[in-house]
Amino acid sequence: MSLSGLKCQKNTWALFRIIIILQYYIFYYYVMFNLEEMGKIDLGDNVFYIGVDDLKTSLFESQYIIPDGVSYNSYVICDDKIALLDTVDKIMSEEWKKNLNCALNNRKPDYLIVHHMEPDHSALIKWVLDEWPSVKLVATSKAIQMLPNFFEDLCLDDRVIMVKDGDQLDLGHHKLTFYTAPMVHWPEVMMTYDVTDKVLYSADAFGKFGALERCGFRGSDDADWACEARRYYFNIVGKYGNQVKSVMAKLSGLSIKSIRPLHGPLLEDNLSEYLKLYDTWCQYKPETEGVYIAVASVYGGTMQAAIKLSDLLKTNGIQKVVISDLCRSDMAENVEHAFQYSHIVLAAASYDGGVFTPMYDFIHRLKEKGFTKRRIALIENGSWAPCAARAMCEQLSTFKNLEILEPVVTIKSRLKSTDMPQLEALVKAMLT
Repeated sequence: MSLSGLKCQKNTWALFRIIIILQYYIFYYYVMFNLEEMGKIDLGDNVFYIGVDDLKTSLFESQYIIPDGVSYNSYVICDDKIALLDTVDKIMSEEWKKNLNCALNNRKPDYLIVHHMEPDHSALIKWVLDEWPSVKLVATSKAIQMLPNFFEDLCLDDRVIMVKDGDQLDLGHHKLTFYTAPMVHWPEVMMTYDVTDKVLYSADAFGKFGALERCGFRGSDDADWACEARRYYFNIVGKYGNQVKSVMAKLSGLSIKSIRPLHGPLLEDNLSEYLKLYDTWCQYKPETEGVYIAVASVYGGTMQAAIKLSDLLKTNGIQKVVISDLCRSDMAENVEHAFQYSHIVLAAASYDGGVFTPMYDFIHRLKEKGFTKRRIALIENGSWAPCAARAMCEQLSTFKNLEILEPVVTIKSRLKSTDMPQLEALVKAMLT
């Protein structure tokens, strides 16, 4: 290569390096100058989403597995008066503060509306009140009573607006109406309806597990909203179906274009489907005609019988059959399935003069969540003295509106050809 060619090549390489460096700095300053703007999402009409995703917490409420995290949703309405709707969990406080300051754009909030006092939504109440001494706290009487439980030395003199059903707050353009929602799923809960935008801020109702970056910001972005929403509902809210039903009736006359919960995507499209599901769930009606088989098997014999039952059900035209191994699966998901299906089979080994512990725990959870209005079949296994069915029946006797199907199937250690008439008779009973 000639000297001039080599020089040209070096100049080209130097120019390329300069371009790369310039691109880096342009990108850096773009991000730095726009980072705050990225902390809020404009929902239109001067309403901003300032919530945060939590991918750090592995167990929601220290018991529910959340592999895709969870969102803590919070909103700001910037009107003549500015309303902040809820705070977030302390674990995400710094990110939330940045989002809030970005949305406020050097203005001060006038109101902090508290929909729910659970710490994942209320951890920063005191910080807001300390940061802006002119802020008024808008909440139910029960929420105000609960505040000292969480915050010491909180002075609320002349800083509280106590609201009840139908009370309104005028922000200027936006007109807010409040609806109490006791025991959905705490006693102090309320919802807010924005009359102007026809938006319902629904507290924990219509929420679901999953960080928004994983499940989508809007319901239409969510591939399967109902799956995690169902698990969330029946494990957290489901015991209070009658209370949910009452609130649904209270809201039935409203024209709702969007539902904005405290967890999960914002719901705008297909609202009728979300409302239909909640109506089904709160009445404890089966969502799916089919059979859920919950199995607590020690050495595999009980599982073998459950699989054979599943095959027989499918042969007889029941295609929706789900089997769960209670010993190796998420118990909250098992509770979800039990509420979803019209029929449930409890198949368990005998153990210590009763029933194998995972089944005992499962039935206990169903009791705690208000399980009702289902047909239940029982399969027990015992090598020398089968007693699982008796123990399960004792637990189930305290439930309301359950039908225990006959026959109760008993096997000894392993399913045998002589056991088949029992299984076939049980299938027949489930089909009638």
